[in-house]
Amino acid sequence: MTVMILGLLIFLGVHSVRIVADDWRTAQIQRLGEMPWKGGYSVIAVVGLALAIWGYGQMRLDPTWVWFPPVGLRHAVALLMIPAFILLVATYVPGNHIKAKLGHPMILAVKLWAFAHLLANGRLGDIVFFGAFLLWAVFDFRAARRRPRPSVATPGMAGTAITVVGGLVAYYLFAFHLHVWVTGVPVM
Repeated sequence: MTVMILGLLIFLGVHSVRIVADDWRTAQIQRLGEMPWKGGYSVIAVVGLALAIWGYGQMRLDPTWVWFPPVGLRHAVALLMIPAFILLVATYVPGNHIKAKLGHPMILAVKLWAFAHLLANGRLGDIVFFGAFLLWAVFDFRAARRRPRPSVATPGMAGTAITVVGGLVAYYLFAFHLHVWVTGVPVM
């Protein structure tokens, strides 16, 4: 679990710079330039994520159970992941009402993903992994709501429809085809 925690600290730590040191971040971008900042940030984030995922996989080999979730909660996760995927897609589709209304749909998608997975996973490592993401997303969303909202494309029905359909397609592909391949765990 140590490797997973180290990875989470690195990945979520680099993603927390705007929460705890936004002025420092701005100064570093001005000093280094936007592309070098993004490059270094990306390398650190990828290393952290890789360590967190590898450590998570290792934790699953010798789990410590905290509780045994009822099987029915797996259905709740499946349902909660539908809006999570729609929110994720809303981050990238220009001109959709969801992003215009919520402002930060990716952070909300992470919150929903983490919360849903906490419901159906009772191992200590799961609680640490998904709990860390949920806690980070709560603080990041609060910090993001305090910053001025970036301008977004004027929302329209076409952008919103593309977002919803894209989210449903992404959900279908991941839940029914990729989840087992990526995680080794069937959805149902």
